[in-house]
Amino acid sequence: MSKDIILKAENISKQYRLGQVGTGTLSHDLNRWWHQVRGKENPYLKIGDTNDRSTKGESDYVWALQDINFEVERGEVLGIIGKNGAGKSTLLKILSRVTAPTTGSIKFGGRVASLLEVGTGFNGEMTGRENIFLNGAILGMTKKEIASKIAEIIEFSGCERYIDTPVKRYSSGMTVRLAFAVAAFLEPEILIIDEVLAVGDAEFQKKAIGKMQDISKQGGRTVLFVSHNMAAVKSLCTRGVVLEHGKVVFEGDITNAVSNYLRGHSEALNHKFFSDDYDYDRFKLNEIFINPKGGIADEVLDEEQIIEFNTRIIIKNNAERLHLTYVLKDDEGVTLFTFSNSKSGIKLENGENTIKCTFPKGFLNIGTYFMDLYLIEDAKITLFTESDIMNFSVQESQRQIGSWLGREPGFIKPMFVWSKI
Repeated sequence: MSKDIILKAENISKQYRLGQVGTGTLSHDLNRWWHQVRGKENPYLKIGDTNDRSTKGESDYVWALQDINFEVERGEVLGIIGKNGAGKSTLLKILSRVTAPTTGSIKFGGRVASLLEVGTGFNGEMTGRENIFLNGAILGMTKKEIASKIAEIIEFSGCERYIDTPVKRYSSGMTVRLAFAVAAFLEPEILIIDEVLAVGDAEFQKKAIGKMQDISKQGGRTVLFVSHNMAAVKSLCTRGVVLEHGKVVFEGDITNAVSNYLRGHSEALNHKFFSDDYDYDRFKLNEIFINPKGGIADEVLDEEQIIEFNTRIIIKNNAERLHLTYVLKDDEGVTLFTFSNSKSGIKLENGENTIKCTFPKGFLNIGTYFMDLYLIEDAKITLFTESDIMNFSVQESQRQIGSWLGREPGFIKPMFVWSKI
């Protein structure tokens, strides 16, 4: 079955010149023109630094985007996520035709409506009602088509009392409400929404996300959504693209995309040695390793395995007063549960200890997990704590043909005992 591709980005790159001159000097423009006349490549495409705003570069040119490729199917909701400065807004401006790419091309299969900044496409001197007709005309709609939708737009926006007031007197929240209503109800085939929804209140954000779900599922229209609210991204989007320094570092299922973004540069490992920095008066932390039962620490962990958590630690004195506590968190930093040897009957002793905690088969779902470590004295005094001291991933196991493939809801999958009476 062939895909119904409504938007295709091929080798999209965008180069900017840093400093007070944004696009380059006259000499650079003449140099570009001379190369073009002779049928040669733009000489400035071979220079330029990666878009890392935290470092000092070597060149006056910077690549805001580099070699971006992706496809979007009709009716799909694509989340575009990444840190500030990753290139998200630049990409949306190119997709919205606000600016042109330096290299590459975009193929569209329908009409595009964009909501990139507060008041995008609005004329401040015109009333809200007049701006609705203006935006509709820009989208290629007739006056009759716009008039048939205007009552729904005004009701959804919640700005009825001010609809005949110039938009310049609107608050930013009111402007976003009306702009979103216009973009959503005038039925573009592709709707592009930047972080601008964050300006609205909680009630409107919920309402807007519900509307985007409706237009994608029922209307078969495509939504490109940028937000730093990962809960909104996960609830709305089906697929995600993660940008970093102007490049695509991940593309795929939205749950995995969010995990990739939140994990950042911290690679999921299940074996960690500790340096002399972890040598204290009362103890020395040597090693933490996580392995499948019967396996070694460097093996991949999967959802159908018994998993063993091992901590190797030297206690220098008064071991009977100490216990270890771990806090397990998901990839959004939400605490799932705490586990400790304090009431297990397993005691720490003076000298070297290797203490193990075993999770039953199938207990942890697919995903990336983070652990905080605490060393507690007398069940009340924290001698040591470190957040995210360890992270590890649980992968999908081999499954039978015809079974569910992918991550099921939730973070634990306890194997309860079932019986038939």
